[in-house]
Order: sequence, then C-alpha cells, then structure tokens
Amino acid sequence: MSKVLTEFREFAVKGNVVDLAIGVIIGAAFGQIVSSIVSDLFMPLVGAAFGGLDFSNYFLGLSSEVTATSLAAAREQGAVFAYGHFLTVVINFLIIAWILFLVVKGINRLRRKAADEPPLPAPPTKEEVLLTEIRDLLAKKV
Repeated sequence: MSKVLTEFREFAVKGNVVDLAIGVIIGAAFGQIVSSIVSDLFMPLVGAAFGGLDFSNYFLGLSSEVTATSLAAAREQGAVFAYGHFLTVVINFLIIAWILFLVVKGINRLRRKAADEPPLPAPPTKEEVLLTEIRDLLAKKV
C-alpha cells in the first residue's frame, strides 16, 4: 500500500501536474474576468445600440404560464427559451477564443524567432583545451 501512495505522491508533485492545476485555477479566474467584461461592459453597450434593451432578459416563454418580464422570474414560472443569455455566453466564448488565439500566435512567433537564431558554438572539447594549453606553453618558451 505504501508503494502505491509513494507512486501517487510522485505523480501528484510532478511539474506537469502542478502546472496544469495552476493553469486551471488561473483559467477559472480569467473566465470570471471575461464574463464580467461581457456582461458588465460589452453587452450593455450592445444593448444601448439596440434601443436600451438588456440581452440577458431576452427569452421566450415555452408555456402560457410564463408571464414574467425578467428571465429569473420567468424561469420560476416555467420553461423558457433564453436566447439572450445564450447570446451573451456565445460572445463570452468568442472573446476567450480570440484572446487565446492571440496568446498562441504570440508564443508561436517567439518560438519561430528562437528557432531562427543561430545556435551557440559548442564548448571546446577536453582535447582542444589541452592542445590550446600546450600551444600556449610552447609559445611562451619561444
């Protein structure tokens, strides 16, 4: 049993697993930021451009019992087709996808630039160092 726990501990603390966990946490925080940008900044501007309407409250009631004017209240009354919320989520996705595209594009540019740089010269071998020392000693004698 202790061998299994040891193997699990080695797996859990490997760099890739820790890096992945950090990436997931940062991604979740980044998702909240993008959601706020979409719902609090972008969608109100789009709504104002379309006559001051709030996209988050665009819905169709799927039964005659749904008479509310806000999405939250309508969901309590019955099934709704919330196309405004869906539109907000799609815009949210497009913004995240665009930002990730720009990040990957930047990383690829840096990789290409690093690949184009000439490699550093190899350090001299032990034989070359010894021959250089011998040459220098012989040059001092002359």
